[in-house]
Amino acid sequence: MSFKNYQFTPTQDWFTSNQERWRALFSQLASPNPRALEIGSWEGRSAVFTLENLSNSSIVCIDHFDLHQTGAGKERYKKLQYNLKLTGKAFRVVDEFSTVGLMRLLEEAAKEDTPGYDWIYIDGSHEADDTLLDAEMVWRLARNNAIVVLDDYLWDGENPDSIHHPKRGIDAFMALHDGQFSRLSRDGDYQVVLRKTVPMRIGFLVKPPDDQLTIIPATAFGYGINMVLTVDSGYAAAAAVTIRSAVDHRQGRITVYIVDCGLTELDVAKLYDTLPAHEDVTLKVISLQQNSLARRFGAAWAKIDLIQTLPVERVMYLDADILVRESLAPLWQVDLGSHAIGAVRDVGFPMGHEAVGRAEYFNAGVLLIDLALARVKLGELMEKAAQFEKTMFQDQDLLNVVFRGDWKEISLCWNAQGLGTYASWYDADRVKLPLSELDVPKVVHFTGKVHPSMTEVLNPYLQPFMSKPWGYAGCPGNPYAGEWWECLEKTAWKGLADSAEWKTVRERKRKEVEEAVLEEFRDKLNYKDA
Repeated sequence: MSFKNYQFTPTQDWFTSNQERWRALFSQLASPNPRALEIGSWEGRSAVFTLENLSNSSIVCIDHFDLHQTGAGKERYKKLQYNLKLTGKAFRVVDEFSTVGLMRLLEEAAKEDTPGYDWIYIDGSHEADDTLLDAEMVWRLARNNAIVVLDDYLWDGENPDSIHHPKRGIDAFMALHDGQFSRLSRDGDYQVVLRKTVPMRIGFLVKPPDDQLTIIPATAFGYGINMVLTVDSGYAAAAAVTIRSAVDHRQGRITVYIVDCGLTELDVAKLYDTLPAHEDVTLKVISLQQNSLARRFGAAWAKIDLIQTLPVERVMYLDADILVRESLAPLWQVDLGSHAIGAVRDVGFPMGHEAVGRAEYFNAGVLLIDLALARVKLGELMEKAAQFEKTMFQDQDLLNVVFRGDWKEISLCWNAQGLGTYASWYDADRVKLPLSELDVPKVVHFTGKVHPSMTEVLNPYLQPFMSKPWGYAGCPGNPYAGEWWECLEKTAWKGLADSAEWKTVRERKRKEVEEAVLEEFRDKLNYKDA
């Protein structure tokens, strides 16, 4: 500390022993203009040291000074103000108890463009609950990569296991935020030093004045996206692409639910491994109920089962043959009004087909579902399911019939079907769709079979043929098939395209298709010979 005429009480020096360690920590801060925050400043020894040694810094000090009701409190406040002014650096003193003062700073931060602090020192109380509360509140003010110092971890004034010792509060805080920091201090250090490794999250908004019109985006309320897929082992790798592409483009928290329709333990492990390690991403696998439609009719029907299974009120359903190319947040924020479902028109059959009657018809590959409203019709869905077991699109047909007139139409860009294939083929109903919305798709849906028949591949009237990227025939018509493979390389199925396993499966499926055609040819000849 410099030789300026600071006013410190010599018998109240609890800080000087930390100076060497703090200098080393200051050098680890990357901000060119670091903002410091201190809880419990007393006469300002640590605050003055920070301003003198942390280049281009400013500081906010919170201390209650006995609310200026005692002579000692008034004297400490007077000395702190004098000492801070003597540094010549920017400072602010909040003379409140820390909970009140931090709440004020949080409210202010909620309105700032660049809120937060890079260096935070907590030395406000020896009580475990006070320390935990201070730490929790400053954590919301700490920027990513901020350094947070918690004092008195080895204080000898009380038993370390006592609620009147900071250690219990510090330990509870570290347990709660495990995975959100790296610990810079060592075992045996008097102070615990943490570097925050996650983005700043204030966690609330401040209500604007009644006479001020303010449009607040839904993401600001901290509501994450609930996304669900229904997956069996055959679609596990494809589901990994859907999940990873959605997560890579996220703008906030996303919870991924997977309804297990026949996954192996290895499949589940690889799906977990596919997710980046981040607190804003959660994956949960849910088992099918014994009386589920999927167990009776097949995995595709699980999208109806999930209506009663998921423990949330709103969800975004995605087929496992999806590639997400932009943030799903705008789709998630679509107001469904009084509708149970939000969906995109089916590009192949915009007005339905014979089994469902002529009406506006949606594709069920991407759905926004208000589960509370959808559950009202759950009985009808279960009752009518068997009627659609043999129709062209089965579960999709059932959903269209039951929710006819109760769905909100969403832009084609959120479920871009038939790209490079049937989306450009002429159809009297299709040309009435706003097909230009497919020009820059936000969500690409690889419709068609995984392994098309030879008849489908060779049909001269339907070219390029439809298939999925990972099938034996690839996906030659879709301009985004390459992106699908690029995303697969970010998953636990990395290297699949060059693997002997996939090449073997491809070759086997190709031969099965060829053999099926020969079998059909032989049957025809036998029929004619007869």
